[in-house]
Amino acid sequence: MVSNIYLVKDLARFTGYSIHTVKYYLKMGLITENGRSPETRFRYFDDSTILRLKKIRELRRQGKSIKQIKGELL
Repeated sequence: MVSNIYLVKDLARFTGYSIHTVKYYLKMGLITENGRSPETRFRYFDDSTILRLKKIRELRRQGKSIKQIKGELL
């Protein structure tokens, strides 16, 4: 199955999160990059990251903390 490839800005656009929030979730370990360009150092993500960000939004709306979400997603 071929998966779409996204940059941080694409994740922000498709999920409604800010670029800052996407990078924060990356730093907190809620999402992970699938790869990185050796030339530009851009991070690459796939469709599973979009689904994960939607799940995080759902859990945040339920009032769960980042720590709770991290425990639930791992």
